[in-house]
Amino acid sequence: MNTHAAVVMGLGILLGSGLWLTFVRLPAMRKTSFVQRVEPQLRSVGSRSKLLDADDSSTLFGPLEKIFRLFVSDAVHKLGRFNISVHGLNARLEQAGRTETALEFRAIQLLWAGAGLAVGALISLLLLWRGNINIMGGVALTLGPMVFGYLFYDYALGARIKKRQSRMIAEFPALAELMALAVGAGESAASALDRVARSSNGVLSAEFGKVLAQTRAGTPLIEALNQFSARVNVAALSRFVDGISVAVNRGTPLAEVLRAQAQDVRDVAKRELMEAAGRKEITMMIPLIFGVLPLTVVFAVFPGLAMLQMGF
Repeated sequence: MNTHAAVVMGLGILLGSGLWLTFVRLPAMRKTSFVQRVEPQLRSVGSRSKLLDADDSSTLFGPLEKIFRLFVSDAVHKLGRFNISVHGLNARLEQAGRTETALEFRAIQLLWAGAGLAVGALISLLLLWRGNINIMGGVALTLGPMVFGYLFYDYALGARIKKRQSRMIAEFPALAELMALAVGAGESAASALDRVARSSNGVLSAEFGKVLAQTRAGTPLIEALNQFSARVNVAALSRFVDGISVAVNRGTPLAEVLRAQAQDVRDVAKRELMEAAGRKEITMMIPLIFGVLPLTVVFAVFPGLAMLQMGF
């Protein structure tokens, strides 16, 4: 047997093994275990949450396929930024507090890309005329600014969303305390929200004003708050809306809930500040070790070396 036949035989065995493993892992080829047969009769007394169940019957390769699906979904979400469609863009524009439509945003983004293309083409033509770059370099230099302009405008939108959400989180504890005082004084949730929106300024107050405008237009308060929670997409504000919904529907004391949520947000802010300080401390070690410490060693050793060279 020569080398070619051995390689072909090995590849055939490998292909056959893969096909056999795929065939064996099919749901129709699996044997039902004793636990799976008894589980339907014991489901009513099961104390475990269904969220923790490891049901691999819907996948061919079990946990490995589930992990691969997560990577694929994240990749699709990231690559969706390159799509010129307006799917999901309206929600991001609402989170950023911008009044333009998704089509207007895409039009401006394409104008940025066109401006980058024009600038890149002009520079590449100038460099080609001088003979500083070749054709492939000119193509890369032409397309590079275009892609940068397109992605930079989308990045600016994401940065504005994060900045606006950070401002909301920073304003929320004080507004929650004001609302708790108003509710403790005997006002309803809608009246307290109105008082807070009128007596304060900021991004969150403007959002509360939109909620009150919807309620005056006939939308129920809980529905308007749920729309507000979906629009801003902030975890702390989602818990705030849930607390108000529970208090309105079930009559639970709202003032204590608002104070507890405000304290939670303050604790989260303190923890994030400590984490940021820890990261900055580690970052500060880089110039200290590679910049200040070598100079200190040089200043400490150089006089001794100079004295040895002079013969003292």
